[in-house]
Amino acid sequence: MVTKQLKGSPEDADLTRADSLAREIFSDVANKWALLIINVLDEQTLRFTELRKEIEGISHKMLTQNLRMLERNGLVERTVHPTVPPRVEYTLTEPGRALLRTVDGMCGWTKQYLAHIETSRRRFDA
Repeated sequence: MVTKQLKGSPEDADLTRADSLAREIFSDVANKWALLIINVLDEQTLRFTELRKEIEGISHKMLTQNLRMLERNGLVERTVHPTVPPRVEYTLTEPGRALLRTVDGMCGWTKQYLAHIETSRRRFDA
């Protein structure tokens, strides 16, 4: 994905504008894989294979793409240790930990309203 270089003006923070940087960032982090990666990293540092084992159903490609996007946005830090083979670890940065609080809230909301949503879906689909 190619990103425009924006300067951080108030318009860039407006989620209602199609060309705002805020909307682009929102789109990046508001996907299921990014949210799950942030949730799993929580307060720990994990290697790629450990992350993949923790997130059932994520492909190697999707994990790689999302980790790169999170690193690009400054939410995840990637550390390469000079070993053979190289050991690569991922951890949340301070902004990533701040976003984790929001992700935790969404997870709590999902648990609280899961039964209600399931009932609504069955009723709608009938």
